[in-house]
Amino acid sequence: MSARGGNRRRRRGGAHGEHENEERWLLTYSDMITLLMALFIVMFSIANVNTSKFEQLRESLREAFSGKILPGGKSIRDTGASDTDTSTRQAPEPPIPAIQPTVGDTSLSRERPSRSEDEEFRRLKRQIDAYARRHGLSRDIQTVIARRGLVVRLLTDRVLFDPGEAVLKPRSGPILGRLAAVLKAERRHPIMVEGHTDNVPIESARFPTNWELSTARASTVVRYFIRAGVQPGRLGAAGYAYLHPVASNASAAGRSRNRRVEVVLLRLNQAYESSGAPATG
Repeated sequence: MSARGGNRRRRRGGAHGEHENEERWLLTYSDMITLLMALFIVMFSIANVNTSKFEQLRESLREAFSGKILPGGKSIRDTGASDTDTSTRQAPEPPIPAIQPTVGDTSLSRERPSRSEDEEFRRLKRQIDAYARRHGLSRDIQTVIARRGLVVRLLTDRVLFDPGEAVLKPRSGPILGRLAAVLKAERRHPIMVEGHTDNVPIESARFPTNWELSTARASTVVRYFIRAGVQPGRLGAAGYAYLHPVASNASAAGRSRNRRVEVVLLRLNQAYESSGAPATG
Protein backbone atom coordinates (compact mmCIF):
# COMPACT_ATOMS: atom_id res chain seq x y z
CA MET A 1 0.00 0.00 0.00
CA SER A 2 2.83 2.33 0.66
CA ALA A 3 4.09 1.68 -2.81
CA ARG A 4 0.72 2.49 -4.25
CA GLY A 5 0.53 5.69 -2.25
CA GLY A 6 3.94 6.69 -3.52
CA ASN A 7 2.91 6.12 -7.10
CA ARG A 8 -0.25 8.16 -6.59
CA ARG A 9 1.70 11.03 -5.12
CA ARG A 10 4.15 10.94 -8.02
CA ARG A 11 1.31 11.01 -10.54
CA ARG A 12 -0.35 13.91 -8.79
CA GLY A 13 2.93 15.87 -8.59
CA GLY A 14 3.62 15.27 -12.28
CA ALA A 15 0.15 16.45 -13.29
CA HIS A 16 0.53 19.65 -11.28
CA GLY A 17 3.91 20.42 -12.95
CA GLU A 18 2.45 19.97 -16.41
CA HIS A 19 -0.44 22.36 -15.50
CA GLU A 20 2.01 25.06 -14.41
CA ASN A 21 4.00 24.85 -17.68
CA GLU A 22 0.85 25.16 -19.78
CA GLU A 23 -0.20 28.48 -18.08
CA ARG A 24 3.20 30.24 -18.34
CA TRP A 25 2.49 31.71 -21.85
CA LEU A 26 -0.20 33.89 -20.33
CA LEU A 27 2.48 36.05 -18.71
CA THR A 28 4.17 36.74 -22.07
CA TYR A 29 0.84 37.46 -23.74
CA SER A 30 -0.20 39.91 -21.04
CA ASP A 31 3.14 41.76 -21.33
CA MET A 32 2.70 42.10 -25.10
CA ILE A 33 -0.84 43.41 -24.71
CA THR A 34 0.38 45.98 -22.17
CA LEU A 35 3.14 47.18 -24.54
CA LEU A 36 0.72 47.48 -27.47
CA MET A 37 -1.68 49.50 -25.33
CA ALA A 38 1.12 51.85 -24.28
CA LEU A 39 2.18 52.25 -27.94
CA PHE A 40 -1.37 53.12 -29.03
CA ILE A 41 -1.68 55.64 -26.22
CA VAL A 42 1.58 57.38 -27.25
CA MET A 43 0.58 57.45 -30.91
CA PHE A 44 -2.84 58.86 -30.06
CA SER A 45 -1.31 61.59 -27.92
CA ILE A 46 1.06 62.59 -30.73
CA ALA A 47 -1.66 62.63 -33.38
CA ASN A 48 -4.13 64.59 -31.25
CA VAL A 49 -3.34 68.31 -31.75
CA ASN A 50 -4.62 70.91 -29.34
CA THR A 51 -6.60 73.00 -31.80
CA SER A 52 -7.27 75.80 -29.35
CA LYS A 53 -3.57 76.39 -28.62
CA PHE A 54 -2.76 76.20 -32.35
CA GLU A 55 -5.38 78.88 -33.10
CA GLN A 56 -3.91 81.11 -30.39
CA LEU A 57 -0.40 80.77 -31.89
CA ARG A 58 -1.65 81.59 -35.39
CA GLU A 59 -3.49 84.71 -34.19
CA SER A 60 -0.45 85.99 -32.28
CA LEU A 61 1.80 85.59 -35.34
CA ARG A 62 -0.74 87.38 -37.53
CA GLU A 63 -0.92 90.34 -35.15
CA ALA A 64 2.89 90.48 -34.89
CA PHE A 65 3.35 90.78 -38.66
CA SER A 66 0.35 93.02 -39.27
CA GLY A 67 2.17 96.20 -38.24
CA LYS A 68 0.64 96.56 -34.80
CA ILE A 69 3.70 95.12 -33.07
CA LEU A 70 6.46 95.04 -35.73
CA PRO A 71 6.73 97.90 -38.29
CA GLY A 72 6.64 97.01 -41.91
CA GLY A 73 3.14 95.70 -42.45
CA LYS A 74 2.65 93.29 -45.29
CA SER A 75 6.10 93.97 -46.67
CA ILE A 76 7.61 91.59 -44.13
CA ARG A 77 5.39 88.75 -45.27
CA ASP A 78 5.76 89.55 -48.97
CA THR A 79 8.86 88.86 -50.99
CA GLY A 80 9.63 92.58 -51.29
CA ALA A 81 8.27 95.99 -50.26
CA SER A 82 5.08 97.12 -51.95
CA ASP A 83 4.77 100.21 -54.11
CA THR A 84 2.84 102.09 -51.43
CA ASP A 85 5.29 101.34 -48.63
CA THR A 86 7.80 104.19 -48.80
CA SER A 87 9.02 104.07 -45.20
CA THR A 88 11.60 101.36 -45.84
CA ARG A 89 12.31 102.04 -49.52
CA GLN A 90 15.85 103.17 -50.37
CA ALA A 91 16.71 105.69 -53.01
CA PRO A 92 17.85 104.10 -56.28
CA GLU A 93 21.59 104.03 -56.83
CA PRO A 94 22.91 106.31 -59.55
CA PRO A 95 23.96 104.53 -62.75
CA ILE A 96 27.64 103.79 -63.25
CA PRO A 97 29.04 106.31 -65.73
CA ALA A 98 30.46 104.97 -68.94
CA ILE A 99 34.24 104.81 -69.18
CA GLN A 100 35.48 107.54 -71.46
CA PRO A 101 38.57 106.83 -73.58
CA THR A 102 41.66 108.77 -72.57
CA VAL A 103 44.64 109.83 -74.60
CA GLY A 104 46.56 106.75 -73.57
CA ASP A 105 43.65 104.36 -74.23
CA THR A 106 45.00 102.78 -77.40
CA SER A 107 42.20 100.18 -77.61
CA LEU A 108 39.51 102.81 -78.35
CA SER A 109 41.28 105.92 -79.60
CA ARG A 110 44.23 104.59 -81.54
CA GLU A 111 43.04 104.87 -85.14
CA ARG A 112 41.91 108.51 -85.26
CA PRO A 113 44.82 110.06 -83.27
CA SER A 114 47.34 107.94 -85.19
CA ARG A 115 46.03 109.29 -88.49
CA SER A 116 46.22 112.91 -87.32
CA GLU A 117 49.65 112.37 -85.81
CA ASP A 118 50.97 110.69 -88.92
CA GLU A 119 49.74 113.60 -91.01
CA GLU A 120 51.42 116.05 -88.66
CA PHE A 121 54.62 114.01 -88.60
CA ARG A 122 54.68 113.90 -92.41
CA ARG A 123 54.30 117.67 -92.55
CA LEU A 124 57.19 118.20 -90.12
CA LYS A 125 59.28 115.61 -91.96
CA ARG A 126 58.84 117.52 -95.24
CA GLN A 127 60.00 120.74 -93.60
CA ILE A 128 63.14 119.20 -92.10
CA ASP A 129 63.99 117.24 -95.27
CA ALA A 130 63.60 120.41 -97.36
CA TYR A 131 65.99 122.29 -95.07
CA ALA A 132 68.54 119.44 -95.24
CA ARG A 133 68.38 119.40 -99.07
CA ARG A 134 68.81 123.15 -99.37
CA HIS A 135 71.94 123.08 -97.20
CA GLY A 136 73.44 119.87 -98.55
CA LEU A 137 72.87 117.95 -95.31
CA SER A 138 70.69 115.12 -96.57
CA ARG A 139 73.31 112.54 -95.53
CA ASP A 140 73.79 114.07 -92.09
CA ILE A 141 70.15 114.79 -91.18
CA GLN A 142 67.61 112.01 -91.67
CA THR A 143 63.97 111.77 -90.63
CA VAL A 144 61.96 108.59 -90.01
CA ILE A 145 58.34 108.15 -88.94
CA ALA A 146 58.57 105.20 -86.55
CA ARG A 147 56.18 103.43 -84.26
CA ARG A 148 57.14 105.66 -81.34
CA GLY A 149 57.00 108.92 -83.29
CA LEU A 150 58.98 111.19 -85.62
CA VAL A 151 62.72 110.47 -85.33
CA VAL A 152 65.25 113.12 -86.49
CA ARG A 153 68.76 111.63 -86.73
CA LEU A 154 71.73 113.97 -86.53
CA LEU A 155 75.15 112.45 -87.23
CA THR A 156 77.54 113.77 -84.62
CA ASP A 157 80.89 113.67 -86.49
CA ARG A 158 80.22 116.24 -89.22
CA VAL A 159 77.26 118.07 -87.66
CA LEU A 160 77.34 118.27 -83.88
CA PHE A 161 80.45 117.05 -82.03
CA ASP A 162 84.09 116.23 -82.49
CA PRO A 163 85.12 112.61 -81.73
CA GLY A 164 85.09 111.89 -78.00
CA GLU A 165 83.65 115.34 -77.14
CA ALA A 166 80.30 116.67 -75.93
CA VAL A 167 80.84 120.34 -76.90
CA LEU A 168 78.74 121.54 -79.88
CA LYS A 169 80.56 122.51 -83.06
CA PRO A 170 80.03 126.05 -84.39
CA ARG A 171 78.30 124.72 -87.51
CA SER A 172 75.69 122.96 -85.35
CA GLY A 173 74.07 126.29 -84.43
CA PRO A 174 72.01 126.83 -87.63
CA ILE A 175 70.95 123.19 -87.77
CA LEU A 176 69.82 122.98 -84.15
CA GLY A 177 68.31 126.46 -84.41
CA ARG A 178 66.13 125.42 -87.34
CA LEU A 179 65.12 122.22 -85.52
CA ALA A 180 64.33 124.20 -82.36
CA ALA A 181 62.06 126.51 -84.37
CA VAL A 182 60.14 123.48 -85.68
CA LEU A 183 59.79 122.08 -82.16
CA LYS A 184 58.59 125.40 -80.74
CA ALA A 185 55.96 125.77 -83.45
CA GLU A 186 54.69 122.24 -82.96
CA ARG A 187 54.11 122.63 -79.15
CA ARG A 188 52.11 119.42 -78.68
CA HIS A 189 54.31 116.35 -78.49
CA PRO A 190 56.88 115.38 -75.84
CA ILE A 191 60.49 115.40 -77.05
CA MET A 192 63.14 112.83 -76.16
CA VAL A 193 66.78 113.50 -77.09
CA GLU A 194 68.89 110.32 -77.26
CA GLY A 195 72.65 109.94 -77.55
CA HIS A 196 74.26 106.95 -79.35
CA THR A 197 77.87 105.92 -79.96
CA ASP A 198 79.75 103.17 -81.78
CA ASN A 199 81.27 100.17 -80.03
CA VAL A 200 84.81 101.55 -79.83
CA PRO A 201 85.68 101.90 -76.13
CA ILE A 202 86.44 105.36 -74.80
CA GLU A 203 88.37 106.17 -71.65
CA SER A 204 89.09 109.72 -70.60
CA ALA A 205 89.04 111.83 -67.47
CA ARG A 206 85.61 113.23 -68.36
CA PHE A 207 84.00 110.20 -70.03
CA PRO A 208 85.06 106.84 -68.57
CA THR A 209 82.77 104.91 -70.96
CA ASN A 210 80.45 105.48 -73.91
CA TRP A 211 77.56 105.69 -71.46
CA GLU A 212 78.77 108.99 -70.07
CA LEU A 213 79.62 110.30 -73.53
CA SER A 214 76.22 109.48 -75.07
CA THR A 215 74.32 110.91 -72.09
CA ALA A 216 76.40 114.09 -72.03
CA ARG A 217 75.78 114.70 -75.76
CA ALA A 218 72.02 114.27 -75.34
CA SER A 219 72.02 116.67 -72.37
CA THR A 220 74.02 119.25 -74.37
CA VAL A 221 71.39 119.26 -77.15
CA VAL A 222 68.60 119.55 -74.56
CA ARG A 223 70.27 122.60 -73.03
CA TYR A 224 70.53 124.19 -76.48
CA PHE A 225 66.80 123.65 -77.12
CA ILE A 226 65.93 125.22 -73.77
CA ARG A 227 68.04 128.29 -74.55
CA ALA A 228 66.30 128.47 -77.95
CA GLY A 229 62.88 128.67 -76.29
CA VAL A 230 61.60 125.09 -76.33
CA GLN A 231 59.49 124.41 -73.24
CA PRO A 232 61.63 122.45 -70.73
CA GLY A 233 58.68 120.34 -69.58
CA ARG A 234 58.50 118.70 -73.00
CA LEU A 235 62.15 117.67 -73.06
CA GLY A 236 63.99 114.59 -71.85
CA ALA A 237 67.51 113.20 -72.33
CA ALA A 238 68.81 109.62 -72.49
CA GLY A 239 72.09 107.92 -73.38
CA TYR A 240 72.22 104.41 -74.91
CA ALA A 241 75.96 104.12 -75.64
CA TYR A 242 76.54 101.47 -78.38
CA LEU A 243 73.53 99.25 -77.62
CA HIS A 244 71.23 100.31 -80.50
CA PRO A 245 73.22 100.63 -83.72
CA VAL A 246 71.58 101.45 -87.05
CA ALA A 247 74.54 100.10 -89.07
CA SER A 248 77.31 97.57 -88.69
CA ASN A 249 80.25 98.58 -86.50
CA ALA A 250 82.56 96.44 -88.65
CA SER A 251 83.30 99.37 -90.99
CA ALA A 252 84.23 103.01 -90.49
CA ALA A 253 81.16 104.15 -92.45
CA GLY A 254 78.89 102.05 -90.24
CA ARG A 255 80.47 103.35 -87.04
CA SER A 256 80.03 106.91 -88.32
CA ARG A 257 76.30 106.33 -88.80
CA ASN A 258 75.99 104.87 -85.31
CA ARG A 259 77.56 107.97 -83.71
CA ARG A 260 74.42 110.07 -83.69
CA VAL A 261 71.90 112.07 -81.68
CA GLU A 262 68.22 111.35 -82.25
CA VAL A 263 65.51 113.91 -81.51
CA VAL A 264 62.20 112.04 -81.15
CA LEU A 265 58.74 113.61 -81.13
CA LEU A 266 56.83 110.98 -79.15
CA ARG A 267 53.34 109.89 -80.06
CA LEU A 268 50.60 110.98 -77.68
CA ASN A 269 48.54 107.77 -77.78
CA GLN A 270 51.18 105.35 -76.56
CA ALA A 271 53.64 105.31 -73.69
CA TYR A 272 57.30 105.75 -74.49
CA GLU A 273 59.16 102.52 -73.87
CA SER A 274 62.26 104.04 -72.35
CA SER A 275 63.35 100.75 -70.80
CA GLY A 276 63.50 98.92 -74.13
CA ALA A 277 65.31 99.44 -77.39
CA PRO A 278 64.23 102.58 -79.22
CA ALA A 279 62.66 101.95 -82.62
CA THR A 280 65.10 102.61 -85.44
CA GLY A 281 62.75 102.45 -88.40
